[in-house]
Amino acid sequence: MTMTLREIVRTTLLFVFYLALQILLVRNLVLFDYAFCFVYIACILMLPLDTSLTLLLVTAFVTGLIVDTFYNTLGMHAAATVLMAYFRPIIARTQIDQSGQEFRTEVLLQDLETGQFFRYVLILALIHHAALFFIEASSLTLLIPTLIRIGASVLFTTVSIMLLTFFTKR
Repeated sequence: MTMTLREIVRTTLLFVFYLALQILLVRNLVLFDYAFCFVYIACILMLPLDTSLTLLLVTAFVTGLIVDTFYNTLGMHAAATVLMAYFRPIIARTQIDQSGQEFRTEVLLQDLETGQFFRYVLILALIHHAALFFIEASSLTLLIPTLIRIGASVLFTTVSIMLLTFFTKR
């Protein structure tokens, strides 16, 4: 299936919105020095399901690189976002119920059950955050604080993305 011009414009605007929100506002939002919010991953999560893996990985790399530029993190976000994008088709297939429906191209909260969407975002955020924080820690000496940071950040990011999708409905 190909995207209509309206879907392309909508996806592009959401992409710019999530990146700008991350860079300008959410960057400074940290709870208790453990929970970090990375809403920019929604750029990849909301892409149509029929996006080719190559385009998905390139988009994830560019998105991560943009965030890395503003965070001065030398490719950590790019690596974590590409890993998340690589697993996205598998997670989408297992978490999003397609039975009795035509193939769905977009992943939108209003088109899915809340539980399906929540699990989809939660699992992919977990993959992204685990990669990001383990790369940042670069050793297992800080395992417990890293695991706490991953758990708190996954929850914070997932809830933030869920709330944002309520406000970015069609």
